[in-house]
Amino acid sequence: MAKHHTERPPILPTRVYSRAEVAEILNVSLSTVKRLLASGQLRASQPAGLRRVLITGQAILDMLAETELEAGQHTEERDLD
Repeated sequence: MAKHHTERPPILPTRVYSRAEVAEILNVSLSTVKRLLASGQLRASQPAGLRRVLITGQAILDMLAETELEAGQHTEERDLD
């Protein structure tokens, strides 16, 4: 069972996270994280020769800030393009 958001550690801007860790932090599936990466909504690095995708805490925080809803706004009201 997923932890309540108040029980999760804070997102550290300088820490590097895996895709699985990001999924856990955001309480979404790994597939959702992959879609966020593919769409460019979430930035990541993949150095040459490495299979691992590196996602900084700052990239997560930036994505959350850029997609923040205004007070009273629901997702179905938002332009998702």
